[in-house]
This record gives sequence, structure tokens and C-alpha cells, in this order.
Amino acid sequence: MAAFAAMRVRSAEGEQIRQGRHLPSEEVWLVGEHRSSGERKYYLANLPDDATLEELAAAIKARWIYEQGHQQMKKELGLDHCERRSWTGLHRHALITMIAFCFLQHLRRKERGEKQGS
Repeated sequence: MAAFAAMRVRSAEGEQIRQGRHLPSEEVWLVGEHRSSGERKYYLANLPDDATLEELAAAIKARWIYEQGHQQMKKELGLDHCERRSWTGLHRHALITMIAFCFLQHLRRKERGEKQGS
């Protein structure tokens, strides 16, 4: 379990003016997470300014699912082994890897007896 807190801030990622200095960016959410292990994490989120703390926390936790899928595609299907030199080649490699990943997930769910489409 974790505790979350959030506030609206302007990060220093706006337009560069001189000597490496930047103007403030548009307002974003700064979200702090204090995990039960004592670890603290911080995130910037561009959800609307009327977003609730629950929506911010859900978006942050949902990100983990995508990161896990990305790691699986690299480890199991060679997503990171693309040696293409063109943008089109990279996109084709990524697309084929994602299709293969979806097919493997389908087979895994079928093997576990999970209902399809849920």
C-alpha cells in the first residue's frame, strides 16, 4: 500500500531563453508516492487540473503494467535486438513484436482457462 499527495507545479522545461536557462512550462501535477517499504517516488503528470488524487494514483499504477509488458517483449521476443537503420524498419520490428506478444498472451490466458474478451 502507498500514500499519495499531489500539487500543481510548473517545471523548468519551457522554452529555452539563454545560457541553458528555461522558462517555466505549463502547469502539471507533481505526485509524490510514499510506499509502505519507506521508499519515496515522484512523478510529473499532465492530467487535467480537475483530476482527483485517485485518478492520478490510478494512472501512475497503470504505468507499471505497460512497463512490465515492455520488459517481457524485450526479454522473450527480442524487442531490443532490432538492428534496423530506418524509422520504418524499427516500426515494423516493434509492430511484429507487439503482435507476437498479444498472441502469446492470448495463448497463456487460454491455457489458464480465462474467459476471452474480459
